[in-house]
Amino acid sequence: MSVSLSLHEAASLSKHRVKRHVDFLSTLYVTWGAIFALVTVAGFALAGGAFAIAESSGPVRFGSEMAARLTGVTIMLIALISLVWAILHLAVGRQLKKLRPSARLLAIGLAVGNMILFPFGTALGAYAVWVLLTEEGRKLFEPG
Repeated sequence: MSVSLSLHEAASLSKHRVKRHVDFLSTLYVTWGAIFALVTVAGFALAGGAFAIAESSGPVRFGSEMAARLTGVTIMLIALISLVWAILHLAVGRQLKKLRPSARLLAIGLAVGNMILFPFGTALGAYAVWVLLTEEGRKLFEPG
């Protein structure tokens, strides 16, 4: 006895598989955003410590205040970039689950940016590109 699938059943099965990948990708994006939110909190704490060192009146050599302030500003800028990255991933991750076409495009854009964040960002970016740029992935996000 041979089991064969009709064309419609095969398309439905393929759509279901891609939907599972998109749901998993959505979860990964939200998780990645949460990790960057933690990096943001740590960065703000470190920047606060650097600013506290700059304002302390202990026995420090000339120029230490400036170095501590520069360190605090640099860490604060990195924390702000991390905050933006976290918000983008959290928002796009939630929208991917709803299959919004704009979320697909934003997720692909974030995937390209994630590629430079070796090794986990590279893996996430490659997976996102693989899921979202397939023909089935594109069709899943088409309206109607």
